[in-house]
Amino acid sequence: MRPTKSFEQKVDEAKPSKSEINWIVMDYLVSEGYPAAAEKFAEETNIKLPSAPQDIRERVLIRNALHAGRVEEAVYMINEIDPQILDDNHPLHFNLMQLQLIELIRQILDHPDNANPQRAFAFEPAIVFAQEQLAPRVPTGKIYQDALERTMALMIFPVDKMPSEVAVLLHTSLRSKVASDVNRAILQNRGQRDEAKLRQLVRARLWAESAAREAKIDSVPAGLSLGLGTSSVGDDAMVT
Repeated sequence: MRPTKSFEQKVDEAKPSKSEINWIVMDYLVSEGYPAAAEKFAEETNIKLPSAPQDIRERVLIRNALHAGRVEEAVYMINEIDPQILDDNHPLHFNLMQLQLIELIRQILDHPDNANPQRAFAFEPAIVFAQEQLAPRVPTGKIYQDALERTMALMIFPVDKMPSEVAVLLHTSLRSKVASDVNRAILQNRGQRDEAKLRQLVRARLWAESAAREAKIDSVPAGLSLGLGTSSVGDDAMVT
């Protein structure tokens, strides 16, 4: 009877080649938007960049603008790349407009006079924006209506008394979520992989570990955590 191989032996036998690892690293740098690192890595490994550095930098500028709350600037840059990106993706376009509305409200809430009884008048620009940019989409689906109502509720409650499902909209991780969605949309528009292969491999690895533990396979050792965090923004914060 052949001896059973240990988990470590199986891992060693399944190790990818150096060229495969280099490709996965390059794919990650390009997909996630690290142009300088991608160019340097290409020089060191003699791998051809799968995307022009300028294309990567465009996505980085858009990502940085969204992370900083400059949504209008980001939308302008997206349309400069290709207006069809937002024209063909209504949920993403709505989420960008919703985020822009949130940023308008945030500026008002952060103002030193936000405790003033007359501060309701300060919300007028946000209300007009909501009526012109978001309200026209509401009849097309309840999901849009719910998202708009939740966002408008930011103007009703004091910051320290907001329900959690409303307060979560002010969390900056929402900017990151929209930025990731935009990045994927641009990559899809360019016919490129819309997600780094590394992320897919991590999910596959987590699924395999979970399946092995459910099957009570004794050879799987404890302590295989990847230490991945989770976003504090719920899936229902926006329409996608």
